Amino acid sequence: MHLKKYKGILSAQNGMNISRGCLHGCIYCDSRSICYQINHDFEDVEIKVNAPELLEEALRKKRKKCMIGTGAMSDPYIPIPENLKKIRQCLEIIEKYGFGLSILTKSNLILRDLDILKKINKKAKCVVQMTLTTYDEELCKIIEPNVATTKERFKVLKIMRENGIETVVWVCPILPYINDTPENINGIMDYCIEAEVNAILVFNMGMTLREGDREYYYKKLDQHFPGLKEQYKKRYGNSYGILSPRNKELMQLLYRRCAGTDILCGSNDVFKYLQTFVDKTEADQLELF
Repeated sequence: MHLKKYKGILSAQNGMNISRGCLHGCIYCDSRSICYQINHDFEDVEIKVNAPELLEEALRKKRKKCMIGTGAMSDPYIPIPENLKKIRQCLEIIEKYGFGLSILTKSNLILRDLDILKKINKKAKCVVQMTLTTYDEELCKIIEPNVATTKERFKVLKIMRENGIETVVWVCPILPYINDTPENINGIMDYCIEAEVNAILVFNMGMTLREGDREYYYKKLDQHFPGLKEQYKKRYGNSYGILSPRNKELMQLLYRRCAGTDILCGSNDVFKYLQTFVDKTEADQLELF
């Protein structure tokens, strides 16, 4: 871990990452791709030491409240004390200024900040997003070795729901010949339905691979799934988008399982939902009249 000062924290779409790099060890991580220009060892996580100060300055200047997103590039809950301190400070600032929150993680460490999430949720929309890739606990430990297992993430989703916090599940990536099975999609959907998630975000049944990410993934395939790398090279070459041969079948299965539930599906609709700010203090005032 090392610290670095930055000049800005929010993207044009009001997203932020308080760190660069990760310790989760997911074998498929797109953030390892060279295009992101992480010019240090990926496991030597870089913490944006002045992230809270930058965030407070940015929110104080905003004329209109909105959803603040975090977790798209780097998990907010990397288990480093300095990182956990910074994300809590950032959540406190979001609550202080009455902004909404859309936070994505694979870690049950988010429960340590449940008190602040509940405070944010009283003022504005708060959405906790969890990635679920496999219902198989043993497979989860192989492809996502240093993070909460699927069952632990499912428990987080239920706790958030019990506390009135909206939830979204990302069903991705689905790795060809590894977790692209009807049994897996049904297992994930069982979790989502029982946890009463608000939405499921899925693009296609597949994954992405590009320079930096591809080499690491292939090394892990050789380690855990001997011979599978050759199948990938033969079928996909150097393609960026890697669709499962069962993509159509599995997408139809997922949409069938969503039908008849209150779960929102479809990437465009879910992204719109995530980006839509709700001021709950205004709603409370309107109810008084």
